[in-house]
Amino acid sequence: MEKNSKIYVSGHNGLVGNSVYEKLKSLGYNNIIVRTHDELDLINQQDTSNFFEKEKPEYVFMCAAMVGGIH
Repeated sequence: MEKNSKIYVSGHNGLVGNSVYEKLKSLGYNNIIVRTHDELDLINQQDTSNFFEKEKPEYVFMCAAMVGGIH
């Protein structure tokens, strides 16, 4: 990946997604796209399709999940 590649990281507020996001930033990637669940509900097919059509990310890291947390 080029440092200016358009990268979408889903789940960037979670444990895994945040680690991926922070690692990409620390490596110098500067075109990272993130959306909160309130901004983009990936379960909604039309909203997700519209997002990908508009943003056109070159790379996608799917880290979003419904979890109960670490107990």
